[in-house]
Amino acid sequence: MKTKLLNFIGIIFLCITSISCSNDDDEVIVLEEPTIANIEVGLNNNEIGVIGRDFHFNAEILAGDKIDAISLKIQPKVSETYAFDWSLEAVWEEYKGVKNATVHKHFDIPESAAEGIYDLIITVEDENGTKLEEVKTITIFLPESLPVDPKLEEFSVSARGDSGFRILYILSRGGYRDSETLEYGDYNVFINENETLNPAATISGIKDDGKLYILLINKKHNHRPESINSIDFTKAIVVDVFEHNDLEQTDRWTHVNYLRPEFPDISKLLIGASVDNNYPNPIEINSLKVWESGDYYVGVIYKNTTYRMSLFHYLEVSINMD
Repeated sequence: MKTKLLNFIGIIFLCITSISCSNDDDEVIVLEEPTIANIEVGLNNNEIGVIGRDFHFNAEILAGDKIDAISLKIQPKVSETYAFDWSLEAVWEEYKGVKNATVHKHFDIPESAAEGIYDLIITVEDENGTKLEEVKTITIFLPESLPVDPKLEEFSVSARGDSGFRILYILSRGGYRDSETLEYGDYNVFINENETLNPAATISGIKDDGKLYILLINKKHNHRPESINSIDFTKAIVVDVFEHNDLEQTDRWTHVNYLRPEFPDISKLLIGASVDNNYPNPIEINSLKVWESGDYYVGVIYKNTTYRMSLFHYLEVSINMD
């Protein structure tokens, strides 16, 4: 009787063990897939590419395990017609083996591209075997087909103080101006505490509505925004901000405008000021923006808000707070 009972218990144990092992074998291991966020297709995320010109792409990638490869393809849409066949593919292998990455790329849309509306496909392959595809739309234009074509015709920066007036930079003259030889080229320029920074930008190829910022940013922050939406005002000091509305097509527009209130005392910032020129709500220059000696960026960012076309340009200047 005891032997039969022991045999019965043994059979029960074997059955339970068998079922447990079977359940373990049936468990589905779910691999974590990569994710993608904050995608920007074109400058200011306008989903536009211009043949023969620089194209901006940005995305934040988080791998399930680790990134294996990231690629971008521009492919014809099946519903569209084109003058001729064209596609583009770029593979970026430098992100292999990392968990997360900010992919910030600039490349030219080649002259061989055809105008039209395309699929832009971002593919992220994970080392664990999973894959993510994200599809966006991009419209590719010839320059002459653009509704507006903003260009920085001129950008000048000068300094004024008790010692007089100095030109620091003129774009059309070749860049920085040497304070001794007065020649233009790749020179180091500076501005001192209690001198006034005077930047002026002229933009062409615009109409309707738009907005411009002139910024001063400490280089140590590694912050050079390429669009108005990406400006971090905890790091950027606003030298000037100005908008235009219902503007007729023009080849020359500037924020240094005699119709502005307080003209000509505009687009000027005292080095050492307590607040910036973020009109109509000036921001205190403190915390990350506190004045200190060092290298700074002076930048202009313009966005045509009607057509979502943008431009930006930066130069460097040393500030002396001694």
